[in-house]
Amino acid sequence: MRIAVIGSGYVGLVSAACFAEIGHEVISVDNDGAKVEALERGETPIHEHFLPELLKRHRGDRLRFSTSVSHAVEESEVVFITVGTPQSETGEADLSFVEAVAREIGPAIHGAKVIVEKSTVPVRTAESLCRTLLLSGAKQGTFSVASNPEFLREGTAVTDFLFPDRIVVGADDELSASLLTDIYRPLTSGAYYKREDAIPYFSYPHSQARIILTDSKSAELIKHASNAFLAMKISFVNAVANIAESVGADIEQIAAGIGSDSRIGPKFLHAGIGYGGSCFPKDVQAFHLVAKHCNYDFGLLTEVMRINSDQRRRFMKKVRTALWTLRGKRLGVLGLAFKGGTDDIRESPAIAIIEALLNEGAEVRVYDPVAMPKTKAVLPEGDIAYASDPYDAAIGCDALLIVTEWKEFADLDLERLRTLVKHPIVIDGRNLYSPQSMAAAGFIYHSIGRATGIPEDMSSVATDGEAKLRIPDPRSAQAATASV
Repeated sequence: MRIAVIGSGYVGLVSAACFAEIGHEVISVDNDGAKVEALERGETPIHEHFLPELLKRHRGDRLRFSTSVSHAVEESEVVFITVGTPQSETGEADLSFVEAVAREIGPAIHGAKVIVEKSTVPVRTAESLCRTLLLSGAKQGTFSVASNPEFLREGTAVTDFLFPDRIVVGADDELSASLLTDIYRPLTSGAYYKREDAIPYFSYPHSQARIILTDSKSAELIKHASNAFLAMKISFVNAVANIAESVGADIEQIAAGIGSDSRIGPKFLHAGIGYGGSCFPKDVQAFHLVAKHCNYDFGLLTEVMRINSDQRRRFMKKVRTALWTLRGKRLGVLGLAFKGGTDDIRESPAIAIIEALLNEGAEVRVYDPVAMPKTKAVLPEGDIAYASDPYDAAIGCDALLIVTEWKEFADLDLERLRTLVKHPIVIDGRNLYSPQSMAAAGFIYHSIGRATGIPEDMSSVATDGEAKLRIPDPRSAQAATASV
């Protein structure tokens, strides 16, 4: 099928590449000419696993790039809108980019077209989109509007698309339902998974992807409600972590017990410094305002947002407690992206924490495997120092902070790290280590929802007001043996 994808951000570019991967002819459109030229040269503008392979495989063949919306619409049967819907000053979703694209699409509609909103939008956007297309020159009866929300996680977006939990199609007419069903048939029939050149994914539990057909309003609500529910799980486990920390319990053990219940599940039950990124913060706020417009006080979402904001403040309090004052202190910070596996720093808790540290006069040295180039546009060199690796970030620091859950941060050489830091203090906002292992390695270790790990020979410098787990320093034991 001939498909146009308007917008080449995280969702748009991944969707375009994956539609080409399952056999369709795709035109990816963006109004940024420099970006389109870079894509045509073979460059990949975002960090996504498997995306470079797909672009290389299909570029110039089933996947083309363009700056012309009208040309792409004329050439295609189905048009997906994947432009951004950022948060407005009121907290609602800013749909101005969607409207602008609709005004370009309208005059280019000649013959039957299906226009699909794939961007995250509030309920009833399909109705507004239809109205805008008509006002922009599209003739009644020549097009249909449908909703096909995306459920792509940054860092795993390609496999999320090709191996989905579900595909939601919100269609109010037979043409939309039929064409969208046909588009996804290589996945829903299982044919793609039998291909020898399919993107590898060894833990997919289904032989065929599941498709859910709904009306457009239900599809729009499914997307917002899904993100709000996941954000609620994160805030819930963080609230429980705060209680666990106060009484000396272990949130990791608690989460394992909760998540083993099949009605709850283990995903999104990881205590930390809260959710971030381009989706959860704005989508929860937007959904809360949708409820308000419907005269429903969705107080649960208010609390979800409050807990999330409070987690960053509580983490900063941990840093102050561990170091007393921050002015003049040298802090190593591991992580910039809002989560591991991506270079996206939008609404990143890590960036917010670094800015708070700078405001209190700390000297900050940071490292992230892929997000440093984008961060330099927000936090230029001079304001902070950029390290070459995690160990470089730790040299001479008064404390080392872990704020993004990159896998390589969970596998550091602790013995080497101990020789580099000025003071052996680690404040882990992602719970990548156990207090026992860190204390045994000679670190005072603060984490989320767990007792502070403290080597026995450092008990006199431990901070008050926290549950403490004291572990004998193995180096002290070795020294004692040697002296005998």
